[in-house]
Amino acid sequence: MSLLYSLRRPQRHLLTVCRNAPRCYATKTKPVEVTVTTPEATTPEVDKAGSSAPEGTVLTGLNYLKGQPQVVALADDAYPPWLWKLLEPKVIPDDGPGGVGEKLRMRRERRQRIRDQNFMKTQ
Repeated sequence: MSLLYSLRRPQRHLLTVCRNAPRCYATKTKPVEVTVTTPEATTPEVDKAGSSAPEGTVLTGLNYLKGQPQVVALADDAYPPWLWKLLEPKVIPDDGPGGVGEKLRMRRERRQRIRDQNFMKTQ
């Protein structure tokens, strides 16, 4: 039996153990009370660089630590200004041959050519 064969074969005993394992927590977490504003109470402001969640919205899935309060969205002005600049597209200067713009463009083309060649090798 080769090493590759044993790696390709699904590990059935591990899958059944993981599927049937109950979730165990060290301690019970205390429920946290969070006030959430209703959509009728807030007036939506159309802002080009703003948050998609209104202030006070509970952001589910972000709190992964036990015993911690829920993560709640803050007002847009409570976040640092550089955060909203992440949404803007990166501007690459066109500074002629041998410049930064040309190097980045050539790198993009080279990477895409490698991806295309690798794809064709699998066909």
